[in-house]
Amino acid sequence: MLESIGLISCNFSRLPPLKPSRRAQPLRESRNIIVVQSRASSSLCLKSDKTIFGINNRRFPKHEKKRFFHVCKSSLNNPDPEKIETQDGGRDWTSSVLLFALWGALLYYCFNLAPDQTPTQDLYFLKKLLNLKGDDGFRMNQILVGLWYIMGLWPLVYGMLLLPTGRSKTTAWPFVVLSFFGGVYALLPYFALWNPPSPPVSEAELSKWPLNVLESKLTAGVTLVAGLGIILYALVGNAGDWKEFCQYFRESKFIHVTSLDFCLLSAFAPFWVYNDMTTRKWFDKGRWLLPVSVVPFLGPSLYLLLRPALSETTASADSASSDTSQ
Repeated sequence: MLESIGLISCNFSRLPPLKPSRRAQPLRESRNIIVVQSRASSSLCLKSDKTIFGINNRRFPKHEKKRFFHVCKSSLNNPDPEKIETQDGGRDWTSSVLLFALWGALLYYCFNLAPDQTPTQDLYFLKKLLNLKGDDGFRMNQILVGLWYIMGLWPLVYGMLLLPTGRSKTTAWPFVVLSFFGGVYALLPYFALWNPPSPPVSEAELSKWPLNVLESKLTAGVTLVAGLGIILYALVGNAGDWKEFCQYFRESKFIHVTSLDFCLLSAFAPFWVYNDMTTRKWFDKGRWLLPVSVVPFLGPSLYLLLRPALSETTASADSASSDTSQ
């Protein structure tokens, strides 16, 4: 048995060399070595056919794989890459949908769920506050009178916050004008449609009405003093006025809806103060006014009095840009 094995091994002492199978060649040749050359001066980096090695296009034209282009945006030719990313990404409608939902819920509450036990009394109060009814000996609640007059100043405050620096593609002034009659219920649709950043304001616009009035320190000072006087008038009253006002709040739709309007205007004001502050590039110096703006009416009014003029911020921004260009 051992000798037969030896004979067999002697007869096949030299075996022919193994040749690679042609079936494995497509697998071997289909591997692409891709080298991507990136240049800092160019804004697009593409895969070049010259950098692909090991492909025999003549023998295997049908098995060539599709290539994908790699787009590399350079920041050298783009001074503001974050702006382009936001434009490419599109607008986020989450906050708009939530604000529209809040607006619809508020309208439904005011028309259907708010207390409405004294409609005749509400009409009488409205005539007395509009001076459509003479002196009949009835003493109006001082807190109600103060609330009524302070609601007439809130649209002016929001006009000074929205028209210069809170503008958008949607025109703001119709909503501000309607807020003199509808309060926050007229402003909420604009809050939902507002899309930052706000367009810049030119010097010609600042010198014309209404921006010349809304940017005036005199307007801001008169608003602050008038609001302070109204609040002091409402607070310095009889001890029974607060108890009477709470009863009105539980029974009267007019007073209930107006009080809710005042609370919502006070809640939204700090955001618009922050937006105005950052637009004027005054956040580093005026950040201490952000917690102050939480104080209803007086906080935003104080900010409007102390904020810098838009002409000063635009002039400083122009000088800074000219220095960097030089």
